[in-house]
Amino acid sequence: MSFTKIVATLGPTSDTYEKIVELGEAGVDVFRLNFSHGTHEHYAGVIKSIHRINKNFGKNYSIMLDTKGPEIRSADLKAPIKLEDNQEIILSVDTVEYEKTGKIQVNYEAFIDDIEEKEIILIDNGIMKLEVVKKKGRDIICRVVEGGELGSRRHINLPMKEASLEPITKKDWRDIEFGVEHGVDFFALSFVRDGKEVERLRNFLKEKGSRAHIISKIESFEATKNLDYIVQVSDGVMVARGDLGAEVPFSSVPRLQREILHISAQYRKISIVATHMLESMIENPMPTRAEATDISNAVWQRSDAIMLSGETANGAYPRKSVEIMREVADVSEEDCLKERKTRERASILNDREEIAHLAAQIPRDCSDVAGIMVVTRSGYMARMISSFRPCAPILAFTNETFSRRYMNLLWGVKPYLIDFSSDPEKTISRACTQLLKKNPTWENKKIVLIADSLVDGKFVPEIQIRTID
Repeated sequence: MSFTKIVATLGPTSDTYEKIVELGEAGVDVFRLNFSHGTHEHYAGVIKSIHRINKNFGKNYSIMLDTKGPEIRSADLKAPIKLEDNQEIILSVDTVEYEKTGKIQVNYEAFIDDIEEKEIILIDNGIMKLEVVKKKGRDIICRVVEGGELGSRRHINLPMKEASLEPITKKDWRDIEFGVEHGVDFFALSFVRDGKEVERLRNFLKEKGSRAHIISKIESFEATKNLDYIVQVSDGVMVARGDLGAEVPFSSVPRLQREILHISAQYRKISIVATHMLESMIENPMPTRAEATDISNAVWQRSDAIMLSGETANGAYPRKSVEIMREVADVSEEDCLKERKTRERASILNDREEIAHLAAQIPRDCSDVAGIMVVTRSGYMARMISSFRPCAPILAFTNETFSRRYMNLLWGVKPYLIDFSSDPEKTISRACTQLLKKNPTWENKKIVLIADSLVDGKFVPEIQIRTID
């Protein structure tokens, strides 16, 4: 089985029932809905399709709602503008039309206060670069340092600056409430700056009775200064390299990616590497060799998941993009599993984490052990074992559909749904029966089993070595 999970974004070229089935067959584990675009009515239909596919085909695809976040963007234009080097251009926080005033409106009123003379403004993730010459009233007069074609609603970044934007917008709250009502599994929170925003969302979800997990997107300068806090209070993090590369020097992004993945490993949290992984496949049927290497590097850095954005949302080759990502990841995993050791223990907080670490190490020490089986309600033990990155697959059995979908994003975990018994041995027997029904090749294979046993009327976690029969 595959260990590194794939998140794929649905969009105009991929969000029909038939296309979603295709992407799932190609190797997608989690479908991402980007709420920077689209309507609630449309996404209600997409979510319904995913749920139908899960029911009709016995699948387990998870759903991630990605919030738009507090973005700074330019206004709509009737036609693209060609910006030439050294040209003067005026940005304004007033409501203006370029065709009438020659000024480009910015959608963020406090922009005029956040920017100073001689500072740099990046447009469209750094494709165009402006230098602030002076501020005049509600206008910002700039010199074009690096030109290009400016279209409507282009993203604007203030590198190495702390913007005074509202962390979670009114639109975000409406979208989050929609996600709660429709039972999404993950919320990807955009432009997180510190852990307080995550805690605020966590409290909101609890009030609404939602068990959805929070993935904090690291894509702002401020977030890089608060990584430890953000990771601690999140269920996972996403290395969102597009905006991150515009907020900090692009040469720092590889180092930050390693740092973010390292911290998430320390706290045993989910990690996702995203953006530009197969960017050329938006238009071309084959990736560049550099893109294949990028995927391989994320696998070797042992990220839980890798993500496709425009490649599957609006690209010409959505299914092929997934197939190629899956192929590169699988080939890289073969070498990674052989050569990289089980992760060393960080701080062990309780007995269950100690057991998870021991279980993860056994397949490395005993070559005849083919997998690790864990019985878990919430997915906690599966996450603990996964966090140590064992060299064998983790077969996780739960009695909760939500927990099964959550574990779909955990590295190396194959989740199954069974009914639990008050007798632990009966539950284990049901797990073995379900496993052989789904995959008969496990018969007579040796596995590490983690489950609770009844001792003096109490459930006690233990490790066993068993043969599947």
